[in-house]
Amino acid sequence: MAKMTLEKLASDTDKKFDGLAIMIKHGFDGVDKRFDIVENRLDVIENRLDVIEKRLDVIEKRLEVLEQEIEAIKLRFTEVAWRFEFKELEQRVRRLEGKVSSKR
Repeated sequence: MAKMTLEKLASDTDKKFDGLAIMIKHGFDGVDKRFDIVENRLDVIENRLDVIEKRLDVIEKRLEVLEQEIEAIKLRFTEVAWRFEFKELEQRVRRLEGKVSSKR
């Protein structure tokens, strides 16, 4: 009877270990599937970031061109007499012309 009990205990223990091994395998399989899902999501995010990076490169190049054009416009404005300066000079010339014509 003791022998039978030990054989049964050994058999039950083997079944429990087999069941435990199967549960652990299912657990790891589930984790592996989740890692695959996360990896796929990260791939999608990486692709999106690549697209965004390319778009930012285009925007950066456009900004550089705009900055160059703004500098060119600034240079042109520094070489041109401002409207108020022109009006002031025009008034001074008229006064001088008036003085010269009244002396004649």
